[in-house]
Amino acid sequence: MARTSGMDHYLEAIYVLNGEGITVLPSVLADYLGVSRPTVTQTVQRMTSAGYVGQGEGKEIVLTDAGQARAEVVVRRHRLLERWLSDVLGLDWADAHVEAGRLEHSLSPLVEERLYEQLGRPQTCPHGNVIPGSGAVQQQGLRLNEVVGPAEVRVVRIFEHAEEDLDLLRFLHRAGLVPGGRVRVAATDRSFEAGVPVEVEGQTYALDEAVAERIIVTPVGAVPSEAQA
Repeated sequence: MARTSGMDHYLEAIYVLNGEGITVLPSVLADYLGVSRPTVTQTVQRMTSAGYVGQGEGKEIVLTDAGQARAEVVVRRHRLLERWLSDVLGLDWADAHVEAGRLEHSLSPLVEERLYEQLGRPQTCPHGNVIPGSGAVQQQGLRLNEVVGPAEVRVVRIFEHAEEDLDLLRFLHRAGLVPGGRVRVAATDRSFEAGVPVEVEGQTYALDEAVAERIIVTPVGAVPSEAQA
């Protein structure tokens, strides 16, 4: 069966969710993609017939070796394009994410490789997620909402789950909550105060827990902890 961009979109989603430690049940995939459950069921059946996915013991959707390989190709192209659109063309994170999604399916292997070389063989996308095939390892850390203040931390990556919220992407980019950015976490009693109080580039914010948990950080001065990408 031919590989369609529709299947690629699902493979990319499964890859991203797996990378964030999320068990990919059909309902989870439907919510992430913003489609109906019957649509997911039909597409997953086609992907199963094509040999891209299977079913785990807990009914979760799992990538086969063929599915993993194809997903890595799509994710690599998407992250390279985001890097180019953001770093070279100057698009903000949200616009770069949208445009990368449009372009990734038409990028040839030749152009992909030339783009990778021209960009200086980048290891991550603008949000700190490792580009498959770069040989890099994903730096590990804490979710921002797990940090006990007062503390100063450095942003490592933004979970790709957050990328589907374009307004959130624009906010994070504008606020300086970007890989390498420093964040001061204030002391607070989470039992009585809402949000995660942080200071970034002289501005203070009370981040929603759902936002803070998508931001991975490490203490300033800490030795990076890595896991194979």
